[in-house]
Amino acid sequence: MLKTTLSMVALAVSAAAIADDTNVQDLQAADMEHIVVSGSRVFESIDEVPASITIINQKQIEDHLKVNPELQSLLSQIVPGLAPDTGSSSNTGQSLRGRAPLVMIDGVPQSTPLRNGSLGVKTLDPSAIARIEVIKGATSIYGNGASGGIINYITKQANSDGKPEGEISLSSRFSAVKLAESAGARIAGAINGRVDQFSYLVTASYEENGVQRDAQGDILGLQYGLSDTVTENYFTKLGYDFDEDKQLQFSYNFYSSQQKTDLGDVFGNINLGEKSYAIHVPPAQQKQGKPQGPEGNENITVKYTDFAIFANTQMTLDAYMQDIENVFFFSPSLANPDEGYSGGQSVIRSEKKGARATFNTLIDFDNIQATFIYGIDALNDVTSQPLVDGRIWVPEMDMESIAGYLQTKWIVADDLVLKAGVRQESIDLAVADYQTLKLCRSVDQCSVPLNVKGDTIDYDATTYNVGIKYNANEKFSPFASYSQGSDISDIGRLLRSATVEDIGQIQTEASIVDNYEIGFNSQFEALRFEFAAYRSTSEFGTTNKFNEVTGVYEPVRAPQKIWGYEALVDYKINDTLKLITTYSYVEGKDTEADTYLGSRQISPPKLTANLNWQPVDALSMTLSWLHVGDRKRFERNDKGNYVGDQGPIDSYNVVNFSGQYQFGQSWQAFVGIENLFNSDYYPARAQAYTYGGYNIKGLGTTATVGVKYRF
Repeated sequence: MLKTTLSMVALAVSAAAIADDTNVQDLQAADMEHIVVSGSRVFESIDEVPASITIINQKQIEDHLKVNPELQSLLSQIVPGLAPDTGSSSNTGQSLRGRAPLVMIDGVPQSTPLRNGSLGVKTLDPSAIARIEVIKGATSIYGNGASGGIINYITKQANSDGKPEGEISLSSRFSAVKLAESAGARIAGAINGRVDQFSYLVTASYEENGVQRDAQGDILGLQYGLSDTVTENYFTKLGYDFDEDKQLQFSYNFYSSQQKTDLGDVFGNINLGEKSYAIHVPPAQQKQGKPQGPEGNENITVKYTDFAIFANTQMTLDAYMQDIENVFFFSPSLANPDEGYSGGQSVIRSEKKGARATFNTLIDFDNIQATFIYGIDALNDVTSQPLVDGRIWVPEMDMESIAGYLQTKWIVADDLVLKAGVRQESIDLAVADYQTLKLCRSVDQCSVPLNVKGDTIDYDATTYNVGIKYNANEKFSPFASYSQGSDISDIGRLLRSATVEDIGQIQTEASIVDNYEIGFNSQFEALRFEFAAYRSTSEFGTTNKFNEVTGVYEPVRAPQKIWGYEALVDYKINDTLKLITTYSYVEGKDTEADTYLGSRQISPPKLTANLNWQPVDALSMTLSWLHVGDRKRFERNDKGNYVGDQGPIDSYNVVNFSGQYQFGQSWQAFVGIENLFNSDYYPARAQAYTYGGYNIKGLGTTATVGVKYRF
């Protein structure tokens, strides 16, 4: 019944299952360009989405994992429009088209929008991921926090039809500049299988980093650093098929990545060209406080799908729970000298409970195929940012939201795709009375704590999207779209910097982001070309302004305009050689003051190239190049310094290499080299951010060697 009434959905599910099969990577590379899940919450062909989308397939993930296990490094290399890799555990400053993306695992939000600590990218080990879907541009299809778009990690599925299948890999990563103390070790394994109607998948990974060294052999600074980091990830997915139409699925994810070091920082000054680095120091000077990083973040999801709940209608019900604790570095500014505090360490705590009902109805008319996607979302998000010692920096924010939505798609004569949708969301955000924290940059440069009266803030927003795409000629397939996102992200940053005594007087208004995009795809025999230009506006953007009196960076709400363009060229040179290049440019302004936005949002131009050579079936090699261009929009202040996120960015280049050789059916050896030519550079964020401790050099030449066994 399903194959006759929902043939299009069934084909998509089948193709996605192929894409998840690690033993059919040749099929995956071809099929992944045609399937996307997260754009409209159901399986659909990418050819029917009037928007710019990047899909990273499993082979690309595995190739980059040999070079660098950090997901933000992979995303930066492959996704046009995403800011360059920060080289750290934090993705602050790594915006998507100048705004914050919503990071998800199988459609479940991992970001903490109410207090965005920019750690959402590090929520899952790459070994558990089948593909990554990046939907660019503001959207509200998944609710709050997607002002820049969506990054959705689609996890692996069980693909064995009989006896258990699996793999285990062992590797070591070390500095090729100076070996001392740099060697780390990683082990990762997975097993999957099926017993009658029951399927299972279990993945696990454990990694210990040594110290990370720059091109001169010095240890990188520890602020958001990756030296001496211990990372664990345990993921399981269990499924039960009641019959060919009804499925139940349970998944659990545990992720922890913390820096456990006996080193201490030597802070430099980016205005003086001095880098921050780490050295061995006496215990009293070592990194203070708890280990920084995600501390045992957990996700539980239960999903029930009926592919034929009604005639031509599919239903998906899912419920999820999430518990996040992200620990930040010790900061001397979090001080109350009059109360005996000389600094402090904060932690973002977030607990989410959500439930969703999604229906997908497919109706065929004479020459029109219509799809209606509709449902209800409910979410409770309780987020705060206290200090480890018990002081309150960001009070507990208790958000209740309920939303209904309708998304429609009309395919006319197989070639013309029209999309239109609406989402109505109501949000209540409760905050109790609280006192702002006294922050001191020096003994005589402190903010003034205030007692702030709490309240419940109500948000009601209706957002729309509409798009059109024409697929009559594969050599030129144009599209245009308009989409809105309703964003109340990072309210916590506004609350902790309050300068008034009533929460009702703080500018906590939601920001409606309007995103306009035009572009086209072109497919020739061996060449695919993609281009998109966009413009997004918002009435209430948030930027930082340095207060010279208190020494505190205070958020400022002002209208913003961001614009840019992106291009991708995918060229199959011959049967053994394939080249993919991308280019992206983004710019933005505070339209009220007519000033450029800083690097927290706007990244410099970025050019990437990935060349894959497979001379024989058993051997594959990849050479990748990242070029980050200049961005110099700001002047020094009257003291001769750059402030905030306004430092000038000079261009730099990084080249990586990876290779693998297959020994028979079971064994594989691999090698990866990051920064092949040992380029001595500061990453873009390190150049632009003048905040203390961010001016850390990029990683010097670093090698990875390992083996993998499949059974």
